[in-house]
Amino acid sequence: MAAPAPGSVPHDLQCLTISELESIAAQKMDKQTRDYYNEGADSGSTLRENISAFQKYRIRPRVLRDISQLDPSVEIFGYKSSLPLGVAPTAMQCLAHADGEIATSKACSNAGVVMGLSSFATTTLEDVAKAAGEKGSPRVLQLYLFEERQHSIKLIRRAKEAGYKAVFLTVDTPMLGRRNMEIRNQFKLPPHLKIANFTEDTRSDAAQTVMNGTAAGQDDVRSASTDKPEANTSAKRDEQKQQQVEASLPGYTSGGKRTAPTGKITFRQSPEITAHSHAANPTLSWERDISWLKQECGSEMQVWVKGIATAEDALLAVHHGCDGIVVSNHGGRQLNGALATLDALPEVVQAVQGQIPVHVDGGVRHGTDVFKALALGADFVWIGRPVLWGLAYDGQKGVEHCLRLLADEIRLCFALAGVNNVKQITKDYLVRVDRSGFVSRL
Repeated sequence: MAAPAPGSVPHDLQCLTISELESIAAQKMDKQTRDYYNEGADSGSTLRENISAFQKYRIRPRVLRDISQLDPSVEIFGYKSSLPLGVAPTAMQCLAHADGEIATSKACSNAGVVMGLSSFATTTLEDVAKAAGEKGSPRVLQLYLFEERQHSIKLIRRAKEAGYKAVFLTVDTPMLGRRNMEIRNQFKLPPHLKIANFTEDTRSDAAQTVMNGTAAGQDDVRSASTDKPEANTSAKRDEQKQQQVEASLPGYTSGGKRTAPTGKITFRQSPEITAHSHAANPTLSWERDISWLKQECGSEMQVWVKGIATAEDALLAVHHGCDGIVVSNHGGRQLNGALATLDALPEVVQAVQGQIPVHVDGGVRHGTDVFKALALGADFVWIGRPVLWGLAYDGQKGVEHCLRLLADEIRLCFALAGVNNVKQITKDYLVRVDRSGFVSRL
């Protein structure tokens, strides 16, 4: 479905910018949710620089260009997206609003933009696809390639059956970044929510382990309910022991030998440590895992790598047959002190030389940010946190409002910069401003 024509929807006078949306959302979310969504790793400097990097550039507008035929649409996954903008995969959206990923899916289809779904969503990938409708916009699945491959194999096969167009393999999490507020808050999902894509797996009782705050392998492991109140006490003890045997244990390396994670896929590991039990995978390698993943996805789904930040890795992505790259630093939540994604983008684009698409995420808060990313060579841009703020503001309507704000800003920027479409945007439309205020052409 095409996005509404500019001006066809009245302004929301309470919320005219993404910045205002962030402020309103902060008031609507509880502290645990707000901190989880908005925090970066360690001091948060990379998170902040993802945003401030856009201020290093200024737009060089052209005039008398006849911009009466504005068309910001782009082709992606065989679909005409209304904008050069997609909704990035973000975890556990039902924390922001009861409708969570369902609301986001419907909003994306109504706006005509692509949606990325997190493996750690609070709604199943099938339900998200169903919400988009048969003629809805495409969906891609963000994927953690677990050491226990069977978990990933099941997810990939389900995504293929549900019509997902690609997997975005997250490659920047060999270990998880340190997120201090997440640790301090002892983050866990409330009991009524679940990590939906793994609850059907009998070895992945995320609803029990994560949502009820039960630390896997602890003495307070809850026994499963039974239809017979008079069930044998011995049987209950046996069941508890079995739960402990299957309890989630993170992987570790000792004496040069690697032991993979075991048991259920969890998010909250213990009262002392907040972590995914399986997502971090220090064993991933270009040589072994990309070819395996491409074979598993077959012709039905493309394989992209999300988390590339250097020319060297971009060239390896091309060499190993990846279908695309997302320049990303996990929203500033992994390596603090890493390059802002906009700063990393030019060298990746230069290395790839158009052989595969290059997308970027991180720090986008205005339509002019999208324009600047495109001018620096990105083929497409993804947004994450603003959509979560839209969800918190007003569910599906809030996400639609977020996308509409950005769409209006993108169209206005195109017009005032003197371009009609994405193909006309080049680095000639930008200058870089250094710390001293001096301007230089790119």
